[in-house]
Amino acid sequence: MKPASRFLCLILLSMFASGWRGYAAEPPRIVHKNGRFALFADGKPYLMLGGQMNNSSEWPSALPDVWAAVARMHVNTLAAPAYWEQIEPTPGTFDFANVDQLVHEAREHHVHLLLLWFGASKNGQMHYAPEWVKTNTQKYPRLTNSRGQLLDILDDNAPSNLEADKLAFTTLMRHLKKIDGEDHTILMVQVENEAGPYYADRDYTERGNKLFAQPVPSELVAAFHKLPGNWHEVFGTTDNETFATWSEARYINALAEAGKAEFNVPMYINIAAVNTPNRDSVNRALDIWKTAAPSIDLVGADLYDDFSPLYQEMLQSYARADNPLWICETGTSDSYAKYFFYALGRGAIGFSPFGIDHSGWHVAPEDEPKAHAENYALVGPMQRELARLSFEGNLKTAVEEPNAERQEIDFGDWQATVSFGYPQADRQRPPGTPDHHGRVLIARLGPDEFLVTGVDARVIFHQPGRPVPQEYHINNILRAEQGIYVDGAWKPERIWNGDETQRGLNFQHDDNVIHVKLYHWD
Repeated sequence: MKPASRFLCLILLSMFASGWRGYAAEPPRIVHKNGRFALFADGKPYLMLGGQMNNSSEWPSALPDVWAAVARMHVNTLAAPAYWEQIEPTPGTFDFANVDQLVHEAREHHVHLLLLWFGASKNGQMHYAPEWVKTNTQKYPRLTNSRGQLLDILDDNAPSNLEADKLAFTTLMRHLKKIDGEDHTILMVQVENEAGPYYADRDYTERGNKLFAQPVPSELVAAFHKLPGNWHEVFGTTDNETFATWSEARYINALAEAGKAEFNVPMYINIAAVNTPNRDSVNRALDIWKTAAPSIDLVGADLYDDFSPLYQEMLQSYARADNPLWICETGTSDSYAKYFFYALGRGAIGFSPFGIDHSGWHVAPEDEPKAHAENYALVGPMQRELARLSFEGNLKTAVEEPNAERQEIDFGDWQATVSFGYPQADRQRPPGTPDHHGRVLIARLGPDEFLVTGVDARVIFHQPGRPVPQEYHINNILRAEQGIYVDGAWKPERIWNGDETQRGLNFQHDDNVIHVKLYHWD
């Protein structure tokens, strides 16, 4: 059976077996334990196999293309915008038709939702604000840059902008509680989108300049272990950047705090990693957000730089002791698929390529996210188990890189040698793959038991301190079951032996998952 067909059958079987009605019985929440995080849905860890629709796809005419893309990619959690301009076309008049249809169809397609509030800020700009906001610059002030130029960015230090945005957002959240307060189709809400003063390093309006000259708030001074003073005195060359981040964080925290008072679901923001960020700049931004926005549950990353060392550095930066790792936007092309495994290896609660449907400009028909779909089809039937194992710290991954065709995964009393590419000859260096796409996931189930899967890779288990077995007749496999998870229970399909195990466990472009039991025989 093809992976896609097999995945669909498993999902349907699991739905009927569990009586799943398209929503969770318990509210979603972020849980932190022993330095690790999990998103709990229906009282259990949940792994978001995400996909975000294109910006202008949350309209009834575009949704059929969206749901087709969700099915092709095996997405279990769809990120979809809610537009301020559509929801409040005239002041105080609200229209939730788009949101209602989205939630209704998500349940029909058995998919959870992340709702993205495209309010005052989308990529820092005011493009989704209603016309009555855009055209009234006196009541709803804009930002100006250092040259005094007016920008299409709403001033986040202007009280009138916050009040208008907050009224729309809280009204939306009140409506969401009415339609989803018991169903929990919506797992999280993103407050604004990549907020911040694009095309300006801070607010240079008269109001902004006065605030910039004032003392830095005491809680931020304390968080950075600084001496009191104004923004330049405290932060020096990073004064403008820090002031801008503080301003947007306080604005968004006010929205999140008011929104949670109406409907208490996890809320997050996304930060665009642009202009070759480094760990220091990311950590500084996260420190500001954690101080200024306590109502925001996590800071997610938008990662579009397909340069593996940088991508890995950003994963490490966002996976902090006070912040769950959540890749809320990333590239759809096949080259980004391996980063899903890197993210899982760092305990990510989810991963979401952007623009998965054809109803926008981002994905052409010939540029289907095939490798992402392969990943999701592979792990989807066991996403609950993997989420739990990750939360317990029992999940590790290996990802192929240039000149790293062979790698070791260390579980203490057992090690796994991972070799990428085919064919693999005995006692020779593995060939790797031309585009370095090999990837492996191993989760520990018990003292001598592991769950293993991957793409274009071989896995050989051995005891630490022993030479890596190269001869086909040396292995420590007692039993290797190919199988599937159905409604949380492991269902063996067949036992691997002979050619399937004597040179290790081999995974190519299939959907094989192996439950292996090891033993010490010498």
